[in-house]
Amino acid sequence: MIGALVEAWAEFRVHRARVLLSLMGVAIAVAALAGVVGMGAVATQAQTEQLERGGGRPATLVLSPPYRAEDGKQADPARLATAFDQIVERYAITYAGAVGWGETRLQFADGTEHVALSVVAPAYGPMHRMQLAEGAWFSARDELRLSPALVVSDAVWRRLGAPALSTNPTVTVYGASPTTATIVGVLPPDPWGENYQAYILGTGYATIAPATQTSAPMYEFWVPLELADALQERIRAEVASALGDGWVVDVQRQDYLAWGLTDPLEPIRLILLGIAGLILFLGALSLVNIALVTVRQRVREIGIRRAFGATAPRVFLAVMLESVVATVVAGVLGVVLAVILVQSEWIRGLIAPGLQDAVPFPAEAALIGLLAATAVGALAGLLPALVAVRVKVIDAIRY
Repeated sequence: MIGALVEAWAEFRVHRARVLLSLMGVAIAVAALAGVVGMGAVATQAQTEQLERGGGRPATLVLSPPYRAEDGKQADPARLATAFDQIVERYAITYAGAVGWGETRLQFADGTEHVALSVVAPAYGPMHRMQLAEGAWFSARDELRLSPALVVSDAVWRRLGAPALSTNPTVTVYGASPTTATIVGVLPPDPWGENYQAYILGTGYATIAPATQTSAPMYEFWVPLELADALQERIRAEVASALGDGWVVDVQRQDYLAWGLTDPLEPIRLILLGIAGLILFLGALSLVNIALVTVRQRVREIGIRRAFGATAPRVFLAVMLESVVATVVAGVLGVVLAVILVQSEWIRGLIAPGLQDAVPFPAEAALIGLLAATAVGALAGLLPALVAVRVKVIDAIRY
């Protein structure tokens, strides 16, 4: 085997000009195969992050506001908050918090404007992969502010004159009484148009709550995926026990894995893989043609080897490995090209803008490319190898 590989490499070097020209298509096809798999991994990560911004990271459990079955009355917020604190402490849940919604008014230079308000905890940002264009998400220190902290949408920030957050810009929030809030972060621009929205911590919301109408808060818990089912039942049971009989307690998962979503990018990937496979097939036909011509030119050489004792399997293996070695070299070049393209910041910005987590080039993409190149080389070398085995010594001497 080692001798056959050495011979194959030597023949590849002798005929490198013709072989390299024929291998350009194989290298491009391998780059396309590996690139499709690699870019698919990047696009899948971008889609996953987008889903996690909406429903939370796996596994996110949501405790809906409990209500009494007989009259629909909601549970006392104070008792519910106490039960929540006990659950977080008992099960050492790092990321958890209340989520509520409402509406308030902000003072702009040209008047006031109604703004949708989300009441959250600092843990909401990591749980939902909140992205900011300016500033930073809430921290535990923001809960101690005398001036409530706000994270506002791009439309709100620009209407305020796009002040630099390093200057600690403020805005008047109308609630029970006018309250001055400090803007600490700005959301990215909304591609669907102007969106007047703001996030505020629960401690800051307490200063404006009497003048706003919000629904009872729900509670979110980001827990290990393997413990999600068990904790779902534990949380439901403990909240029901804290409230007493007659209360309906609902705890559900809301992350995308609980929805059973399929990958919408799969059809596109299959089409691209089909195109790359067609290019590989055409490259294989070119290799077969060149290998057949090369074998015809080497009839005398093959006959002399047979006369000196080279067996048919040895000749078959040597001719086939010439094609395999050539396509493996092309496969390596194609994989390197795919890595350069997929890891390019320009390409990643084009297919996955705003990606938070870095996605390494997937090892399976490189493996698929190299296996495809090896398979093409073996198939392309099969027919020439069979022709070489059928060469007779007497025919080679007459050639």
